[in-house]
Amino acid sequence: MGSLKGRRVQVAGDPMSPSATRLAPLVAAFAVGLLNALQSRMNGGLATEWGSPVMAGVWSFGTGLIALTVLVLVRPSLRLGVLEVGRALRASRLRWWQLVGGLCGGTFVIAQSATVPVIGVAAFAIGVVAGQATNSLVVDRFGLGPRGVIPVTPQRLTAAIVAVVAVAVAVSGRLSAPEGIPVLPVLAAFGAGLLTAVQQALNGRVAQQSGSAISATWVNFLLGLALLVAVLGTAVAVGRVDVGPLDRASPWFYASGVVGVTFIALAAWAVPRIGVLITALLAVAGQLTSALILDLVLPTEGTAVSTGLVVGVALAFIAVLIGARRWAGSR
Repeated sequence: MGSLKGRRVQVAGDPMSPSATRLAPLVAAFAVGLLNALQSRMNGGLATEWGSPVMAGVWSFGTGLIALTVLVLVRPSLRLGVLEVGRALRASRLRWWQLVGGLCGGTFVIAQSATVPVIGVAAFAIGVVAGQATNSLVVDRFGLGPRGVIPVTPQRLTAAIVAVVAVAVAVSGRLSAPEGIPVLPVLAAFGAGLLTAVQQALNGRVAQQSGSAISATWVNFLLGLALLVAVLGTAVAVGRVDVGPLDRASPWFYASGVVGVTFIALAAWAVPRIGVLITALLAVAGQLTSALILDLVLPTEGTAVSTGLVVGVALAFIAVLIGARRWAGSR
């Protein structure tokens, strides 16, 4: 089979009208953020109830992989997409290291499950925003994503800087609090954002070469689950984790895997069309909208919705507008 470079990656119905083609990846990127924040609350809840972020991650990736595998088995086009990943590897259209997005995803879920109960969904989301926006510049500059090398421009750099400032403002209210700022959870959220930029770029590459965002998502979940199972097995072996009953959490938390499948597939579909940075910045808008609502309606024990947090969210939206304006002007 010939090279699929340049082939349109499909998730659902295609073809689309020119206006829909332009708008759809923007909407998809926004939805990625909405669902990411929702999954953060779900996995954080599982981690709290079970006492183990790694167990929450295994559940999320395990149930997601099961759902994906069923989908791949019943859809011949998706099976062909998974097989095409192997063909792309043998033909050197994909390198082995371009499949490791799932390892980034597995690490992200551990950080997500561990930190959301401590600092809340919105603060975690803003930390991710800063890391993702910053590293997206690097990822685009070195051409890790399917669109190749995208140069650093003043607008793109400004968008990333504003996103980092948003984090500082968002957590500033905790500096004067008696307990101080939770440095490690914020750093973990920032690191998770760094990995997310790499994950989206690599998954976009796989989606482009396989012709299917679902195929890229299946590979992502397979490798992510392998990492999480290895970490959990090690933790159980050394006595750091006790695998107990898994029926203590709120019922809606158990859908975290399906939510994860949806937003990872959407990101894999959007990245080849609008690049890593613009996908990241638009996801920020959805992520922070959902995160702030969740912290107000369903707060965790460590949630603190302060003026600084709200201002930080507003600054993150400004970063989105700056980056999206640059993309619109380049079309």
